[in-house]
Amino acid sequence: MWSPNVNIFRDPRWGRGQETPGEDPAVASRYGAAFVRGLQGSSSNTKSVPPVLQTSACCKHATAYDLEDWKGVSRYSFKATVTVQDLADTFNPPFRSCVVDGKASCVMCAYTVVNGVPSCANADLLTKTFRGIWGLDGYVAADCDAVAIMRNSQFYRPTAEDTVAATLKAGLDIDCGPYIQQYAMAAIQKGKLTQQDVDKAVKNLFTTRMRLGHFDGDPKTNVYGNLGAAHICTQEHKNLALEAALDGIVLLKNSAGVLPLKRGAVNSAAVIGHNANDVLALIGNYWGPPCAPTTPLQGIQGYVKNVKFLAGCNKAACNVAATPQATALASSSDAVILFMGLSQEQESEGKDRTTLLLPGNQQSLITAVANAANRPVILVLLTGGPVDITFAQANPKIGAILWAGYPGQAGGLAIAKVLFGEKNPSGKLPNTWYPEEFTRIPMTDMRMRAAGGYPGRTYRFYNGKTIYKFGYGLSYSKFSHRVVTGRKNPAHNTSLLAAPGLAATTEDNLSYHVDYIGDEVCDQLKFLAVVKVQNHGPMDGKHTALMFLRWPNATDGRPTRQLIGFQSQHIKAGEKVNLRFEVSPCEHFSRVREDGRKLIDKGSHFLKAGKHELEISFGA
Repeated sequence: MWSPNVNIFRDPRWGRGQETPGEDPAVASRYGAAFVRGLQGSSSNTKSVPPVLQTSACCKHATAYDLEDWKGVSRYSFKATVTVQDLADTFNPPFRSCVVDGKASCVMCAYTVVNGVPSCANADLLTKTFRGIWGLDGYVAADCDAVAIMRNSQFYRPTAEDTVAATLKAGLDIDCGPYIQQYAMAAIQKGKLTQQDVDKAVKNLFTTRMRLGHFDGDPKTNVYGNLGAAHICTQEHKNLALEAALDGIVLLKNSAGVLPLKRGAVNSAAVIGHNANDVLALIGNYWGPPCAPTTPLQGIQGYVKNVKFLAGCNKAACNVAATPQATALASSSDAVILFMGLSQEQESEGKDRTTLLLPGNQQSLITAVANAANRPVILVLLTGGPVDITFAQANPKIGAILWAGYPGQAGGLAIAKVLFGEKNPSGKLPNTWYPEEFTRIPMTDMRMRAAGGYPGRTYRFYNGKTIYKFGYGLSYSKFSHRVVTGRKNPAHNTSLLAAPGLAATTEDNLSYHVDYIGDEVCDQLKFLAVVKVQNHGPMDGKHTALMFLRWPNATDGRPTRQLIGFQSQHIKAGEKVNLRFEVSPCEHFSRVREDGRKLIDKGSHFLKAGKHELEISFGA
């Protein structure tokens, strides 16, 4: 299974960002490892070493891949310039986590040419890093036709045989496409490739197949051998799809308590929008047939007897809008709910956006409906990437805004449950939402950090104005946070760092080299931080606490802040809970230098949850 996609959602216009867990490397790293373990199965089911695989997961697309087709620049020929610093602290950590923490049995290399070398011909990446440093036990796959593209679009090597030889020698094991099969024999005959090079790849591929049980006789005797179609659409899995959709909905605006709606108090509802009754709007990019999908319109119909529906737009592009009919419907209904946003025509594999605004006549339709309605309307956005909805933020006639992403088969029911208060929204934005003016920045500029007039990217480095910040999300309740630790300065343990023979400091004596500290001391430096969360009501609800690290300043390439952990728990109104976070200074307090080395600065660091901060003095 060539999944998951753990590329960083670096630019809001990227068409495949919807496939990823967002812009933050810490989130993508945890997601990747968990996704891989889910696909490959638990090694506790068998005593074999290495463990039998349920399926073979493949983390993609390494590395720095996040452009499809932007203003004539194609992913097939794009030559990215990426700093060592950005590779080390932004683009590569999710792939490392896939392999080191998730034990992924495959990594897929990307089309991207990074610093002059195609990813699928980069021996430092495929062999030295994946296998040597991270310990990949499995195979390396090329993205589809990447080897052919390397020759025909990137002109990396003069002949087909040279291209095939370069990829296999670099550490590639399989080509998604026929190119290696077509030219490998000729490459051997011309002395560009050896039998040993081919054997190395075949060994990696067949070892993975052996772990999948392909050569163990009757597949049904395998520990996973009885899984089949009957296990897919079970009630348990339907419940899980609903839970995922419920947890992913983000409440962006709720003026004067417009939401939740009271079931039974809404006599009539106008459901308006092209995304209201379209199953494809639920499932986004790369999908299988959903089990009993529920559209938003169907979800609302389960709560209101008198529901009238109008698409309003002919499609997401909305080049034809039924504005008069929509305003008439809105003015004659108790509640008005608009389901607007994007589709795979605007964002998908092979398509990037050039604007962050809603397409066509969507904005004018929404505004006209809001002005015609008897009370503030509710706007629900189904999109993969961020959109600039400044107009809706500022309009008092738009009382509530929700972002549902592409929420899957149970998305319509989940949205209805949130609207009518059966679920207290707890979702947080996985991406920064930028204003339209951000589109003046070329997608091809790969720099993460701000410099001069360049504003940087993602919440970690971006210094411009935002529509909504990463991690933003409202609730029907009010929550407060307080960070505490077991000791006053738990990381202030200079005795560990001053051990004889431990060359831990940098040249300027203001920080410590993580490489020099070593794993044993790094483990001893770990400490427990607790976020005390209180639900001040009025509703029970799930809550996600985010813990960030902030440095005293954002100079020398430091992020303005960095997410180091997140935890969710259902908290009753009035209840207080303690959420425990294990903090590792070597991992969480460190920053990456321009040369890719990790340092821990001496002095103050600040743990932050909600509005509360706790200062930690490290080795000062």
